[in-house]
Amino acid sequence: MFTTSSIIDNLNQSEGLEYKKLCRSLKITKKSDKEKLDIALRALEKLEIINKNANNEYTCTNDGNHIVAKIRCSSKGYCFAVREKNKEDIYIKENLLNYAWNGDKVLVRIIKEGYRRRSPEGIVDCILERSNQILLSKIELINDDVYAIPIDDRILSKIKLPKEDKKYTYKPENKNIVKVEIDRFPIAQEEGLGHVVQELKLNNNEELDTDFVLSKSNILKLGNNNLIESKRIEKRERIDLSDKNSYLFKSWNSDNSPMLPMIQVEKGEDKSTKLWLHTNNLAERVELNSKKSLEIFFTAFEALPLLQDWQNYLGEAIRNASEFKLGEKNEAISLCIYLNSDNEITSWSFHLTLVKCSLIVGSDHTDALLSRKSKTRITSRILKPIKEYIEDLDKILEISTSFRQRHLLEGKVEIPAPVNKIESLDEFFIHNPAEYSKGYFEPLKKEDCQTYLSSIIHEGNLLWFKHSNQLSIKSVGYNLNGLDYINANEIIKYSEFIENDIELNEDGNLTFSQIIKLCNDDNKKRILHKLLINEFKENEVILIPQDSDNDQLEKTFISPWTMPGYDFTNLMNQYCLFNMLINGKKSKKNNIEETNIIESNASKLVNLYIFNPTISKNIDMLFNNFVIDKINEYKKKGSQYKSNMISIKKVREAEKTLGNKYSGLILSVQSYGFFVEISELNVEGLVHVSTLNNDWYEYRSRQNLLIGRKSKKSYKVGDQTEVKIIKVDILKYQIDLELV
Repeated sequence: MFTTSSIIDNLNQSEGLEYKKLCRSLKITKKSDKEKLDIALRALEKLEIINKNANNEYTCTNDGNHIVAKIRCSSKGYCFAVREKNKEDIYIKENLLNYAWNGDKVLVRIIKEGYRRRSPEGIVDCILERSNQILLSKIELINDDVYAIPIDDRILSKIKLPKEDKKYTYKPENKNIVKVEIDRFPIAQEEGLGHVVQELKLNNNEELDTDFVLSKSNILKLGNNNLIESKRIEKRERIDLSDKNSYLFKSWNSDNSPMLPMIQVEKGEDKSTKLWLHTNNLAERVELNSKKSLEIFFTAFEALPLLQDWQNYLGEAIRNASEFKLGEKNEAISLCIYLNSDNEITSWSFHLTLVKCSLIVGSDHTDALLSRKSKTRITSRILKPIKEYIEDLDKILEISTSFRQRHLLEGKVEIPAPVNKIESLDEFFIHNPAEYSKGYFEPLKKEDCQTYLSSIIHEGNLLWFKHSNQLSIKSVGYNLNGLDYINANEIIKYSEFIENDIELNEDGNLTFSQIIKLCNDDNKKRILHKLLINEFKENEVILIPQDSDNDQLEKTFISPWTMPGYDFTNLMNQYCLFNMLINGKKSKKNNIEETNIIESNASKLVNLYIFNPTISKNIDMLFNNFVIDKINEYKKKGSQYKSNMISIKKVREAEKTLGNKYSGLILSVQSYGFFVEISELNVEGLVHVSTLNNDWYEYRSRQNLLIGRKSKKSYKVGDQTEVKIIKVDILKYQIDLELV
C-alpha cells in the first residue's frame, strides 16, 4: 500500500512524473487504489506540497513553509514534532495534531515562533506515513457502541469496531488485550474504524509475551512470505583455503541465531601472522538490484531474539546456503589481515574464498583455555578432544585481546553487560558482536566466546571504512565518538558511589574509566555502570561521508560488513565490497599499469570511479537517506522490543513473589519517588512518594535525593533499603514497591 511519504519520495527522485508513470512506480493497479491516489494528489496540490506542470507531470514544490518531522507524544498529552539534525522541537497542541499519532511522520507548519525558552508552535498539515497499522487495545462499550482504547496512552484516539467485537470486552482478571487492525484512520469529523484480528489473554499466560511485546513495539511477526529468497551464485575464481583450519566462535544457543563469521590464523617465520576473517557470502545470494527486493526488506531490517529462537530478516533458503557448517566447504567473502610480531596491522586485502569449518568454538572452550594454569599440559576434559587446534585458538585469543587493549588506549570505554537471572532471556544477554548502537564495549569474558570474536570483527569493520573511503566507495555505518567525558556536576549526584579522592582535569571533568576505578564496592559499581550507560546516546546508522582523510575519522567511523546475516547495514556494505571484488576497475582510463584495488595500498586510485554507471546506479538505490531513515526506524523498534521483552519477563518474575520482602539498593531518585533494584531477583521497582506517609518529602535535584521536612530522613542513590513487592502491571512493565 502506498503512503503520502512514498508519493513524495517518488516525485523527489525525478524531474516530473505523469500519472501513469507514478502509478507504475507505486505499483498501483486496482481501481480502488487509484481512487485513493487521486484524493491524495488533490490534497497535496491544495496544500501546495506538489504541483502539476504544463505537461501534466507531478513534481514536488520547493516549499520552505513545511518541515518534515515525527510526532512524539507524552502520556500527559504534550505533543512535539521532532525535527532532524538536532533542530528545536515544535510544540503541537492536541487540537492541531489533525489526528496524527505518536511516531507518525508528518509535514508541520510553524504558526508561532519560539522565544526565550519556549518552543515554536506548529500545526500538522499532512500525515506522510503512519507508524501504526495494528493497535494493542482494550475493548470498551461507550453508549452501546464498541470501541478500541489504545493501551499506549500517547495515542490520543479511540477506534470504532463492529458490534460483533463486543465479545472481546476487557476483563481485568483475564488481561485480554486485543490486536486491532485499522481500516480507516480518523479524519475530520469521521471516527477511525477497525476490527479485532487477535485476542491476547495475558493473565498467567507467558506464552503470549513475545507476540504482545512485538505488537507493542510495532514489529511484524514474519512469515516465509515476508522474506526474500536466495538466488543461485555464479561460478567465480576463488582462493581455496578449505585445507586450512577455520574456527567459528559461537555462544548463542539457538540453531537459527544470526550467522557468524569464521577466523583462521597462519603463523609466519618472523613471528608475523596472517589473520583471515571469513564472512557468509550473502551479497552474492541476495538480489539487491530492484525496488521490489528493497520493499521486502522494509518489513524487517534486522534479526531479533525471541525466547526460544530468533526472527531472521532473511529467508531460510539463504541461511541454509550461506551458513558455515562443520566439515563442509563454503563460499566466503574474506579479509586477510597481516600482523607483525606485536599483533599490529601492517596491511590487508579482500578476497573471494572457499573455506571449511574445522571447529565450532563454544564458551566452554574459551573458559577452559583461559582458565588453565599451564599451556604445556592439557588435562581438561573439554580441551583434550580439540588438542590439535589449541595453538591456533591461543593465538586468536591473544590477537583479540591485543586489538581490544589498543582500542581502550585510544579512549574507548568498557562497561559490563547487566547480569541475567532469567533463563528464558539467555539469548538476549549473550554478547552480540554486530551491535554498534552502543557507544561502549562489553569486556572480554572467557564465559562468552563471542566477546573475543567481537574485537576481531570490529577491526575488520574499521578496515572496510578505511578501504572504502580511500577508494571513494559508498558505505553506511556509525560514528563511534562515544562519550569520553562526563561533567563533574553529574557525578556529584552519585557521590555515594565513589571515594573522596577525586582529581578533575582542567575542564572540571572525569573520564569514564576514572569514575569506575574510583568506585570500590561491587554492588555500587554495578549500579554505577547502569547510570553511566544512560549517558550514552544511541548510535544511529548514517551515510558515511566519503574522502575523509583525517586520521582521527578513521578511528571513529565504522562500516559493518562482517555479519550480513544480522542486519541490512552489514549486507549493504558487503554488497559494495563484493562489487569491488568482481566489478571494480583496476586502472585509470588509458593507463596500462593496473593497481590491485583489493589491497590496502590501493589508495593511489582515490580519484578513480571504481564502478561503471550501472553498478553505481544500483548502489545509489540502496545508499540514500530514505533507506537509512527506514533502517533507523526499525532499529529503534528493535531496541524498544528487546528492552521491553526483558522488562516483561522481570515483571513476570516479580509477580510470582507478590508480598515478599527483599533488601534493595536505590538506583535513582525522582520527584515522584525512587527506583530500587532487588539484586536477588535482578528486578527494579518504584517506591512512590505517596507511600511515604510518615512525612512530607521534598525532592532536591542537585543532591539527587528526597528529604523529609520534619524528620530530615533522606533517600538517595546508593542507599540500602528494605522493600516489599505490592503490585505489578504486565501491560506497562511496572513493579510497585513499598518500604518495609
